[in-house]
Parts: sequence; structure tokens; C-alpha cells
Amino acid sequence: MRTVGVVGGGQLARMMAQAAIPLDIRLVVLAERETDAAAQVVRDVVLGAPDDARAMHELAKCCDVITFDHELVDTALLSRLEAEGFRVAPSAATMTLAQDKRLQRDALQRAGFPNPRFCASDDMETALAFATGVGFPVVVKAARGGYDGRGVWVIADESAFRDLFSDLRARGVPPLVEELLPLAGEIAMLVARSARGESVVYPAIETVQRDGICNELRVPAMFPEHHAEAARIASGIASLIGMVGIMAIEFFIANDTLYVNELAPRPHNSGHWTIDGARTSQFEQHLRAVLDLPLGNPDLVSPQVCTVNILGGAAEIDPRDTLEVALAVPEARIHLYGKEPRNGRKLGHVTVTGDDRETVFATAKRAVGAIESGRQD
Repeated sequence: MRTVGVVGGGQLARMMAQAAIPLDIRLVVLAERETDAAAQVVRDVVLGAPDDARAMHELAKCCDVITFDHELVDTALLSRLEAEGFRVAPSAATMTLAQDKRLQRDALQRAGFPNPRFCASDDMETALAFATGVGFPVVVKAARGGYDGRGVWVIADESAFRDLFSDLRARGVPPLVEELLPLAGEIAMLVARSARGESVVYPAIETVQRDGICNELRVPAMFPEHHAEAARIASGIASLIGMVGIMAIEFFIANDTLYVNELAPRPHNSGHWTIDGARTSQFEQHLRAVLDLPLGNPDLVSPQVCTVNILGGAAEIDPRDTLEVALAVPEARIHLYGKEPRNGRKLGHVTVTGDDRETVFATAKRAVGAIESGRQD
């Protein structure tokens, strides 16, 4: 039996386990707690943190390949595992790039892929000169560790820039400064690549953010004039970095131009629609790729697909308690992650497929509204 070790016990590993079952692939999950989303449903669990060398070696010794459900890993430890002959996919080098937005920007710039203008200097005056040159407001990002809108600031003027820069420097957080683009929209691309170099690209995904968190996905995306170029860029980046597995690439659209925002070399929130809306889910595709099996068909199963996230609210309603109401929406496919409710936390998602774009969106929103409030409107 093929065995995949997954570093991280979150909802991505949980959904990977669902995809593994029909292929008779065994998953072993490295989770920090027995209550983690994946640890609740996977039989074989190693308890430990990603920077725990003992736990990582225990995981490595019982699987054919190590993969990930997040990027918060010790890449030096991954490199040592590779040197000892263990397979890691994506590689330690790819995960290093994923962790550092400065490295991403530099690598993409050198390869000629479209970035926003940026400055990756630790010197405040150099960074300030850049910000002044492109014009305030600017975007400042924590180069490492930010996600779901955390570690991203829109800065309006020099005074606020100096204050933030000083604070980041005091906390040892390397800053990345970027021009603020006049966004017309955002799309994401999913590309899967196997060790033998086979690759497939999914249809373009329209992403809608709420408070820095991806809230809605619609496929196919708007901006069809950019889809072919986005697919070409996605394939090119996967080849450039030697990607093995599935990768999400987030794009900004501004001034009728595509700009790469970020890379995520793992299953990603922007690909959850694929479970019900594509011939091959991103989770099955990732398992195929890291095991170097033939890749699956990424095509849509219907003309339109919409996914809406279920987010925890201030009232901390538990979607497990309101599931019955949401299941009264027959077209909705509901996925819960086994997580305790907390304001702003991703607790699950709903996907609807169909022929009409606005109908599938309205149906998905109705099901999410029911599960978040406990009542049908």
C-alpha cells in the first residue's frame, strides 16, 4: 500500500484523507493535537510539531513521501531528511520559497513573471524612497508568517510607514513593500505537476476576499481574456521551481494586466470547489502528483461552480448544530472541518454546481446563511 505522510493536521489534511480512501492510499498525519481536524478522522497519527526532529523522523520512516497541509515547517529539517534519503514533495527548496515572500518576488522577477513593483530592503530610508517613488498608499507585508490577511498593511503616509517599519524591525519581521494596485479583481490558478514533469492546470478561479480571507469562489472566473495567460504563467512557475504536487497561484488584475500575488505549494482554499465541481479534486490530484502517478482530468463537471466558506461569527454558532437547516437546501454540498467555532475561523464550505452563474451563487449563499444563523430565510 502506498503511504503518504502529511505534515499538519488541519482541514486540508482531513480532505486529503477523503481523497486517499478510494485510491487505497494510506495517510499518516503529523498533528500537534489529537483534536486537530485531520487527527479526528485519520487512523494513523504522529503527535508532534513540524519543527520536532523526532516526530518528523517518525513520520518519514513510515511513509513513501512527506507532503504538507501548510508552509509553517522547518525547511532546514526538511533538507536533512532529504539528505538522509527520504522523499519530500514539494521539496525543501520549494517550501523555503513558499515561506518567504521576498524570495518569491525575487525568483519571479528574475524569471520575467509579472510582479507588482516592490522593495525588499531592511533599510528604512531605502524602503521609504521606494514608497515615495511609487506613491502612497503602499502595501507592506510581513515577508514571513502572514496568512488570511494577517501580516498585510495598507499604509497611507510617511509617518505611518516609519512607525510600522520600526515596529517590524524591532520584532525581527522582514518587510516587503509593494505598490498598491488599482484592483479590478482577483483570480487564482491551480496547477499540478508530478515528479516526472507531467502537469495539468484547472480552469481559472474568481476569488472574493472578505477582511483578508477568501470567502467566495466562482468558476469559471470573470476576466476570460486573462485565463490563457494565467494558465501559461502557472505552468511556467511550477516548472521553474520544480514543483511536485498541487500549487495555487493568486493573481491580481489591475490596469488590464495580470500580476502574481502569492504562491501556495499545497492544496489551497481556492481549490475547495474541485471536490464537487471538477473531475479530479485538488486533493486527489495532489496525492497523484506526490506519488508520481498519472494526473487526473481537471475539467469542470458543470458549466458553473460556486463555493462559499462557512466562517465563525461573533455569536460562535456551531455549524454542526445547524447542519439540519442547511441540508434543507438540496443542491448544496456541505463540508464541515470538525473545528470549534471562533469568530473569523474557517469552519467549512458549501459548493453548488449548475448551469447559471447567479443561481449557483445565490444557492450557496442561502445554504451558508442557514448554517451560520441556524434558520432558513
